[in-house]
Amino acid sequence: MADPRGFLKNTERETAKRRPVAVRIMDWKEVYEKRDRAVVQQQASRCMDCGVPFCHQGCPLGNLIPEWNDLTWRNDGKSAIDRLHATNNFPEFTGRLCPAPCESACVLGINQPAVTIKEIEVSIIDQAFENDWVTPHPPERLTGKTVAVVGSGPAGLAAAQQLTRAGHTVAVYERDDKIGGLLRYGIPDFKMEKQHIDLRLKQMEAEGTRFRTGVNIGVDITWEDLRARYDAVLIASGATKPRDLNIPGRELSGVHFAMDYLVQANRVVDGETVENQIVADGLNVVILGGGDTGADCLGTATRQGAISVTTLAIGNQPPTERPASQPWPMFPTIFEVASAHEEFGERNYLASTVEFVGENGKVTGIKVAETEFVDGKRLPKPGTENIIPADLVLLALGFTGVEGDSATQQSAIELDSRGNIARNGKWATNLPDVFVAGDAGRGQSLIVWAIAEGRAAAAAIDEYLEGKTVLPSPVKPTDRSISI
Repeated sequence: MADPRGFLKNTERETAKRRPVAVRIMDWKEVYEKRDRAVVQQQASRCMDCGVPFCHQGCPLGNLIPEWNDLTWRNDGKSAIDRLHATNNFPEFTGRLCPAPCESACVLGINQPAVTIKEIEVSIIDQAFENDWVTPHPPERLTGKTVAVVGSGPAGLAAAQQLTRAGHTVAVYERDDKIGGLLRYGIPDFKMEKQHIDLRLKQMEAEGTRFRTGVNIGVDITWEDLRARYDAVLIASGATKPRDLNIPGRELSGVHFAMDYLVQANRVVDGETVENQIVADGLNVVILGGGDTGADCLGTATRQGAISVTTLAIGNQPPTERPASQPWPMFPTIFEVASAHEEFGERNYLASTVEFVGENGKVTGIKVAETEFVDGKRLPKPGTENIIPADLVLLALGFTGVEGDSATQQSAIELDSRGNIARNGKWATNLPDVFVAGDAGRGQSLIVWAIAEGRAAAAAIDEYLEGKTVLPSPVKPTDRSISI
């Protein structure tokens, strides 16, 4: 454990500072300043001898949090990254993008601010990369078995690394021209710069994982051809089908899905040229949806020079404190201020969008009304309508399932009632050699769940190919205890 009296001596929770707003909105670099090692060590010392570390339950990966907190406090970064990598393939991703359900389950959080687990995690991996402690771990022998992974997001990459290290020949297929999935094209650089993806890919390539970009399975290669080429196939393509809002005026120009907007912006930041790019410069922007994707759109529109940005959410504003209905150690729904929210824009709640208003085929505003609850349903309250000026509307309403139907048409893969790919307790679809992990089978969820499912599916595939496995399986397909 860390300092046994650390939580008594250091009662204040201190996280990395964000760069000044006036400075950071002028570029696309990460918003956080470099973490002070002394502060990180002091915060790690707050990890207490709690007997039963509920942070393990809070983390789908089962991260050995007290152990690497202790090693961080003792300034043993090399051992800390070894313990962190024992359960998490990509702490550089989770340390920046995960909402940290582990902190909600921290025992110290019962009557003090929780340990800064996420901050400590990212400091461990950043120090490891800086000191070249992240090295390839190629397999000692090859099994002769081959696996195709469709999709290069966190689930696909985690499974690919685990299976490669088990000795299988693994090829990751990605329809875009670079590996990373939504990690690369859906997450703005101000939340995670893409150098972190590239550093990890170098390790994976050195271990033997093969990457095939610009290949759309179901179009360039049929699913049946893919199955014929490989001993097993893992679908980790995500749940990228966006939820639409079919109200009057939806056909107006200027109304776009959030992910279309974010992907284009991320490509431009990466140095690509995008024709007919959706740009917020000089426009009044309205974002429908108050989640992380909406915040990403807000930060992007701010940096592009939007005149105004209004975020609309149909539900109530969440409470600032843990509600009684979500007691410790549950992952509560509380009001959060992301970095983008401190930079610019307005946030409105209980706002129901009634109609997109336009002129000459282009959107000029949104008619909204206050939301009221009738028989448990959110409905527009008559007489409360008003129009918000809008030159650009971004739909950040979540996702409804897997995109496209080539898999179900070409291979008779079954879907579940929620539009995701159905799977059994061994992560397999109705086709025994085809498996699924991440959002494609789970639905929209957290990055930490994607990595956990990728690791678990890898263990199932290894067992399918070899008859047994020594790979860890941190979660079950039916476990949705902390999913969003």
